[in-house]
Amino acid sequence: MDLHGVCVISLTPFSATGEVDGASLCTLTDFYLQAGVHGIVLLGIMGEANKLTEPERDVVVDTVVQRVGGQVPVVVGVSAAGTRIAQFYARRAEHLGANAVMLAPPTNVRNLDLVLHHYQAVGETTPLALVVQDEPSSTGVNLPPGFFARVANEVPTARYAKLEEPPTPVKISAIETLVPHHYRMFGGLGGMYFYEELGRGAVGVMTGFAYPEVLVQVYEHFAAGSREEAREIFYRYLPLIRFEAQLGVSGVAIRKQVYQSRGVIASSHVRSPAPTGDEHTRDELADMIQYFRL
Repeated sequence: MDLHGVCVISLTPFSATGEVDGASLCTLTDFYLQAGVHGIVLLGIMGEANKLTEPERDVVVDTVVQRVGGQVPVVVGVSAAGTRIAQFYARRAEHLGANAVMLAPPTNVRNLDLVLHHYQAVGETTPLALVVQDEPSSTGVNLPPGFFARVANEVPTARYAKLEEPPTPVKISAIETLVPHHYRMFGGLGGMYFYEELGRGAVGVMTGFAYPEVLVQVYEHFAAGSREEAREIFYRYLPLIRFEAQLGVSGVAIRKQVYQSRGVIASSHVRSPAPTGDEHTRDELADMIQYFRL
């Protein structure tokens, strides 16, 4: 299935005692579909993938794949410190019915030849489309535009990139001049540059922004050629998008609180260790939500 549009980075809901909450995962998936998202991305940073056991990872993927029932593509994060682990995750994702996998460089491996080998090895493990996740703030690895050209030309399954090194619009333009026509790019960074990314040739965005329906409207207007309407909606909600994007590591907790307040998940529990955000931040967010009447 082709990836495009708003591919939401899914949360992993937990019960108040910290167990994977399958019922909330189903209602969350239903919410995403009703919001009109074009894809769902599991086991990313927003999904607290590094805090899940292997059986729990399988439960999350299987639950969402079954719930989606082929309505939109499901992308599964398979990032890991070691190549064999990433290959194992990729095989499990394929077995459970995923449509694509997303892979970041191993943390702090700055030798790009080794990083390329990592992508080649995982790409040879499964025929699923591979999304290169470019997120130097969490991996410690900077991927220059030329690296994407190497991946696109040397890893047949590598067809997409998710870019998170600001300024993303500039990087999209730099990469686009180097990669084959079939290679497509997504923005990230909470959607903070989504309108500009689309203007530079991105095919969509991958983000955990807690109001995905807003980004869906932006994308659909843009794709229909109504750029003025897309820009108006994007600029209208940009303060909220910007606020969420600057939350950093506490963003998972804040977004879970938003989804709980919207009645989508039962608990805002985040597995430790994790900051929960201060009361003043929560008050600021509540004031902003009230302003936008969301």
